[in-house]
Amino acid sequence: MRSKYVVDTHAMVWFIAGDSRLGPNAMQILSNFDSELILPITALAEVCWIIERGRTSIPSVAAFLLMIDTDPRVTVTPLDRTILDRTLSLTEINEMHDRQIAATTLVLIDQGESVALLTYDENIREADLVPVIW
Repeated sequence: MRSKYVVDTHAMVWFIAGDSRLGPNAMQILSNFDSELILPITALAEVCWIIERGRTSIPSVAAFLLMIDTDPRVTVTPLDRTILDRTLSLTEINEMHDRQIAATTLVLIDQGESVALLTYDENIREADLVPVIW
């Protein structure tokens, strides 16, 4: 059985860009071909925004999306009403997009999945609402 991980924005950017800020545990998971990577649409959109603004060494949005589309480990999850409803309850997390990413993790857990969130985000970690690996 493959392990499942929700990937936040910076984890994805730092992994693809080879940035040393990526945590060693996250690096190991993201490098493992047996990991199942869940990428919330919110994180996907944020990565594209970061690339568009030249804030990473990833060469282009098109190159990034091709990497995502051709990686069989990656599943992009939509922002649906279930995730939105869960997002609204996560008042311990200050930023809306971070709430959506954490809510995605919680909805998957509610559905019986064994999943952890790969994130460096201090507010998410301090809220202690989801299992976090970094």
